[in-house]
Parts: sequence; C-alpha cells; structure tokens
Amino acid sequence: MSKPLILICNDDGITAPGIRALVRAVRDLGDCVVVAPDRPQSGMGHAITIGHPLRVQAQHGLFGEDLPAYQTSGTPVDCVKLAVDQILHRKPDLLLSGINHGSNASINVIYSGTMSAAVEGGIEGIPSVGFSLCDYALEADFGLSADIARVVAKSVLERGLMPGTLLNVNIPKIDPAQFRGLRVSRQASAKWKENFEERHDPHGKAYYWMTGEFELLEQSEDTDEWALRNGYASVVPVQFDLTAHHALSNLQGWGMQGWKIEGGSE
Repeated sequence: MSKPLILICNDDGITAPGIRALVRAVRDLGDCVVVAPDRPQSGMGHAITIGHPLRVQAQHGLFGEDLPAYQTSGTPVDCVKLAVDQILHRKPDLLLSGINHGSNASINVIYSGTMSAAVEGGIEGIPSVGFSLCDYALEADFGLSADIARVVAKSVLERGLMPGTLLNVNIPKIDPAQFRGLRVSRQASAKWKENFEERHDPHGKAYYWMTGEFELLEQSEDTDEWALRNGYASVVPVQFDLTAHHALSNLQGWGMQGWKIEGGSE
C-alpha cells in the first residue's frame, strides 16, 4: 500500500522556520508535499484570491531533494485549493498547517490564516490540524512544537477525525522541562480591543496604525487559554458549520416562519 499523502501549508510563507520544523517532524510519516504562500499571509482568515491570477512555482530542494514543494502567490486557503485541484495526484490523507509564529487560541482562530488553511482542508474532507507556537520571536524554538506536531499527526493518521471537524493545537512558550502535556480544551471567550493610532505621512495626510489589547473574558479551567497559561498545549476540536444550533429554537419562537412581506419596492 502507498504511504499516506500529507499536505503541509502555512500562513507565514514557505521559508518560515515554523514550516521547516513541521516538515522535519513528520516527513517520515508519509509522502509529504509542501504548498505554501510565497510571502507572509498572517491575519488573512479565510480569504481567497478573486480577480487576480494565481501563480505557482516549484521550489523543489527547499526541504530536501525528495520532498516536492511549491510556493503560490495566493492566500493559505488558495494554497489548499490549488494543491487539491491542480498539484496533487490524489486527495491527501492528512493536512497540517503551521507551525505558526504566535497564538491562534480563543478568538484568534477567526482571523488566522494558519487555521483557515486547516478549515479548508476540513471542508474538502481531509483530516486537518493547525499548529501554533505562542512565541512571535524570530529566534523562537520550535523543538517542543515539532515533537507535539508529530504525536498529533500520528494519532490523526491512526484514528482519523469526526466528519466536519479539525483540530486547533496551540503550544505555550515554555521550557520543555516545565511542559505538562496535551490538554483537550474548548475555545475561551476573549476578544481584541483595538486602538487605531493616527499618524501623518510626509505630505501631512493622516493614516492609521492598528494596535490591540487581548482581553480574556473568562478563567475557566476547561479552556485553551487556561491550558496555555498553565503549561499545557491546548487541543481544540473545531467545526466549520457556523450555525448557532443552540439559538435555533429561540429564533423559531419569534414566529418568523412563513412571514410574508407586504408591499415593498417592485
């Protein structure tokens, strides 16, 4: 039987140290193929490229002579779509995205290009995992993150994932000796409080630079943020069905079912 086909993506760009660490960690688990953006695409969310051509360039040798790699001019989601439709000879058995520089826990999952690549894999029916290290430093140590990625990747290959789900794995910035293990968690309630600093260019025209402060809205011990603050790597099952199922009965109680709008413009 052929080896599992593993698609590896990210949002930090094909030359980022995180994706190199991820490739090294899992390359012997199957036939790996890298398809990643040609430049950083952090914060792109689930954006796709419309109205501009997408370009793909082979970068074989970047991760070793035996590992095919391609860079694209598109977003992380574009990378997955191009890989599935144009580059790969068959549907991947596993999609891994990352390892991202910085946390994608709690509300950050909404904005994350790393996680959106994994979500797109899930939409395609591919068992998918996004990995993020809570360290933005250029010299970040991905050793522990790589070890975790390997363990999780092996588990997903062996056990699979429930249909319509994927995993969001975040790793704390911590001395490996202090690491307490993996912890299955839920997404914490949190938000970003943005501030737009007004500045002026040499011509006196105003522009704005966004800064933000992360606000954690709960301290529950079953959340990803609690896990990360207490020495664990958080493992959150994520779904891409955005229906608020718990609110359906309440909304149905409004009596809107069957409403007809009288009048209106023709």
